Amino acid sequence: MQSIAVVNQKGGVGKTTVTLGIAEAASASGMNVLVIDLDPQANASSGLGIWNATPSIDDVLAEARAGSVAEAICRSKWPEDGPRPDLVPGSQLLAGREPLLAADPVGAQDRLRLSLAGVDHDLVLIDCPPSLGLLCINGLFAAERAIIVTEPAAWAADGVDLMHNTVERVAGRLGAPQLAGVVVNRVGRTRDNRYWCEQLQDRFGDLVLPQIQLRAAIAEASGQSTSLRALGKRPGAAEATMQFDELWKSLNKDAVTDLPQDVSQRSAEPSTPTTIDS
Repeated sequence: MQSIAVVNQKGGVGKTTVTLGIAEAASASGMNVLVIDLDPQANASSGLGIWNATPSIDDVLAEARAGSVAEAICRSKWPEDGPRPDLVPGSQLLAGREPLLAADPVGAQDRLRLSLAGVDHDLVLIDCPPSLGLLCINGLFAAERAIIVTEPAAWAADGVDLMHNTVERVAGRLGAPQLAGVVVNRVGRTRDNRYWCEQLQDRFGDLVLPQIQLRAAIAEASGQSTSLRALGKRPGAAEATMQFDELWKSLNKDAVTDLPQDVSQRSAEPSTPTTIDS
């Protein structure tokens, strides 16, 4: 099982959009994908066509119990004839869960990781909240890798630096997550966007992953709670789909490359799915 946390302490950069785009691309490639909506705004859930579902991730985090996430998994409402990830729904109740977690002197940071024991999906994507609180830390503790989503705007690089430091602090304790890279989202054709993209490239180099262009089709898919592929010939949908496919190929290639040689060879064989030990 691969597990990736999608993070940034700044809101409004399109973390959820990138999470759902990767989920669609990975599902379309034949992987069994699980999205965990760890954001109290629950936008990943509504983007997958799920509202106010119970049980939710809040119920999962209410107690430290191995494998409990399996009880909250539901099927997304994306079209059945296309890529269709599974979901652990978000909840507005998460806003009150964080202070309750803080009251737990032991295990407040790794409840999500414990709950994932036994999950047999090929890929788990964790859409983290725009903060550096215990919810985000739970997402990082549960992930093997992390990607930071940002925009080509002023102070974006400083925000990426701050999040990068947080990822490294967690990895220093656990050995994971590894920073898989930085995704520059909502890239327009303006001179200002081009300048900040260049700044991010200069600062983070090979860590910068394939970027995602600003396209109305992406917002339209989110607004309709459907996949980009379901938009058919809507202008820009095919181009956006290709960009997320390229992003996923880059992430998946890195995941296989980072494994020991014997494991990476087994990972390349479609008849040998990987599972997580409970």
